[in-house]
Amino acid sequence: MSISHAADSIGLKERPRYEVKIIEEDDWMKGAQESFHPVEVTEGLWVVPKWITPPDIQAMNIILNPGLAFGIGDHPTTKLCLLLLHDRIKGGEYILDYGTGTGILAIAALKFGAAFAVGVDIDSQAIASASKNATLNNIRPDKLQLHLIASQTSSSCRDDWPSRVVEGENAFEIDKVTHKDKYDVVIANIFLNPMLNLADQIIFSAKPGAIIGLSGILSEQGPKLLQKYSLFLEGIEVSKMDDWVCVSGRKRKNIELMIY
Repeated sequence: MSISHAADSIGLKERPRYEVKIIEEDDWMKGAQESFHPVEVTEGLWVVPKWITPPDIQAMNIILNPGLAFGIGDHPTTKLCLLLLHDRIKGGEYILDYGTGTGILAIAALKFGAAFAVGVDIDSQAIASASKNATLNNIRPDKLQLHLIASQTSSSCRDDWPSRVVEGENAFEIDKVTHKDKYDVVIANIFLNPMLNLADQIIFSAKPGAIIGLSGILSEQGPKLLQKYSLFLEGIEVSKMDDWVCVSGRKRKNIELMIY
């Protein structure tokens, strides 16, 4: 079921072959830590595991303990998003990070000079991981809010907003977290199908002229994403690393949102 769901979420036509191995949890965690090394995203910008001394203490170091969440800086799509934020954030922006995972993009945006960030995810483990990573990087709760949102298979929500984390299975509906024309930058490093399904919400939450960055997709999936978003974005650019891409542009001004 997990393989089937994962394959559907990224639009695979055929189910990949797989095998299941049972390993000890301690060995898994040790192996994961051993495979996570410092990553130099660009000159002066590093992503560093919590348990390793930064190679360059003078650099901007994003300290991470990933846990079970996605986003440790070594994947091409994460790097592409970090480079986009590094290039476009000038200071004082409001940021929305769809599918925040470890919180790496929201945390990086704040370190680059953004004034405030909101990270959302459908996975409570990701929200917990992002919260811990925010603390590791001395990000205050008034600078970064993290919210668990209801997935398409879960409609649960709660009325009270926490300062940083929603724990357990309670989740906000996405409309309660995002607000029309609020964000200067909206970044989403997720799968193709969610970005297609959430296109109206992503555009809805961005200010006119806001920067929107979309990644998590292979080069061959780029045209389908462009077809969906070209109505709403201008100045579209496509950056590529290995066989992965990041699509970015600015929200068109004075457009009427078309909800599919």
